[in-house]
Amino acid sequence: MIHPGVPAATTQPRKVTMYRNGSVYTAADPFATAMLIDGDTVAWVGSEQAATSIADSSMEVIDLRGALLAPGFVDSHMHLTETGIASDSLQLAGVRSGRELLDAVAHAATALGPAGAVLGHGWDESTWWDRTFPTPEELERAAGGCKVYLARVDAHSALVSTSLASDAGLNGLDGYDGSAHVLRAAHTAARRAARQLPEAERRRYQELALREAAANGYVALAEMAAPHFCSIEDLRMSASWNTGEMVLPEILPYWGELATSEEHAESILERLDVSVLGLAGDLNIDGSIGSRTAALSSDYADAPGHRGSLYLSVEQASRHIAACSGLGIQAGFHVIGDAGLKTALDAFDIAASEVGEQRVRAAAHRLEHVEMADDDDLARLAKHSITVSAQPAFDAAWGGAGKLYEQRLGARSATMNPFGSYYSAGVPVCFGSDSPVTPLRPWSSVRACLEHSNPDQRISARAAFLGHTRAGWRASKQRNPLLGQLVPGAPASFAVWEVEELMVQVADGRVQSWSTDPRARTPLLPALDSGSDPVCLQTVRDGQEVFASETLRS
Repeated sequence: MIHPGVPAATTQPRKVTMYRNGSVYTAADPFATAMLIDGDTVAWVGSEQAATSIADSSMEVIDLRGALLAPGFVDSHMHLTETGIASDSLQLAGVRSGRELLDAVAHAATALGPAGAVLGHGWDESTWWDRTFPTPEELERAAGGCKVYLARVDAHSALVSTSLASDAGLNGLDGYDGSAHVLRAAHTAARRAARQLPEAERRRYQELALREAAANGYVALAEMAAPHFCSIEDLRMSASWNTGEMVLPEILPYWGELATSEEHAESILERLDVSVLGLAGDLNIDGSIGSRTAALSSDYADAPGHRGSLYLSVEQASRHIAACSGLGIQAGFHVIGDAGLKTALDAFDIAASEVGEQRVRAAAHRLEHVEMADDDDLARLAKHSITVSAQPAFDAAWGGAGKLYEQRLGARSATMNPFGSYYSAGVPVCFGSDSPVTPLRPWSSVRACLEHSNPDQRISARAAFLGHTRAGWRASKQRNPLLGQLVPGAPASFAVWEVEELMVQVADGRVQSWSTDPRARTPLLPALDSGSDPVCLQTVRDGQEVFASETLRS
């Protein structure tokens, strides 16, 4: 359609693309093998026979050759700049002692000039055979005098060198005891000092992260920015990709700054000068299990007398929730420990009593992580319609016998990340990676739901897939109900996957035999029991290609 006042010469014809000879994951037709895209919209899904009659020379025809075409993934919690920095930094996941870590720093420093800094990510002392941390002086010597900042895998603490500690002004800050290991306020200051990067460099890091996401089938990413680890300029840069010349996965921006009243919340939003979906995300009520800063109701199993850190009070959190509810925008917090969660839920109860339960429910608030929840917590989460944004790969990495959760929590570790209980209690759930904490690998995350270390908390591949796709859009209060689906009229945002086998996978084997019967009309997903992930061949956002493998059209 040509709009009045727009010259016909400026109106570009809509691109029409036919995908055929594959498998389409759609509720419209569980046996669909073909899909037609008209511009930015799904126009039709159906059979190969029908595709033959529809296809013509005016459209591009892509032969899927048995590949799966499915809704694109939505990462419900990630950090764009940090992901790019981590991917381009010294990789420390494989080190197993302080000595190995120093050797890695020394090797990395040889490529730097005297003014450079060694940035690293991913060490986890719970896997070390010798858990003795190097000293700041040892890090300084290993780096040849260069500054050193090495983020722990959970990004809630770090190891820093003498010069970086000095530049960051760590003396006297909470979380600094003179050792290399810094937490809480000291870690915030050290990270800020290590992130004094030019705008062009930060933009390069963000593009690295976006391209990595696109190559792994993501069409949207919830950017959880917060003032304790990035600037407003960084948030604005993240949001600017949505309107830039390059077509990349969509950014769903959040800003985790505490509001004390509706007026204060409005002033924060005005100061941002960028449209955000809420004052939510990494507004920290507590920290992490790995750094022992998650707030617990009883001692850490491997640190008697220590129960973590509470960064916000019930009163502070309730004022924030009430302010956001009054404005009809999402509030939310980073919550991991059980004491942290109860602080958040007490705050929701208070806010609901002040502004009304319906206002609180209507704002569709969210909590990030929520790794420890009992039956009372589940009931209160459901009561207030709070979405839990969880990270299945956390359990894959740290759940199970002898791993981090058991080291830190003992018998309590068996109740971590209760995905099955969330679904049973009617708690809305969406899934993400918390990248760079865990990688942007969505099928590995789906598999983690299927193979949860606690069999009682496993969910089906279909539920996990919906939690990684459609639920991510819902959690960000997107208005289009067709987002995350491939049905006529839906936005054309999807990914194409090279797969070995398609099947139905559920937590209970007694159900699986019926679900795989064609009469069940259940759309099929890739078999994930082999341990290998499907390979992404193409990612399309709103009808525009954001990634394509060389093999797609060969």
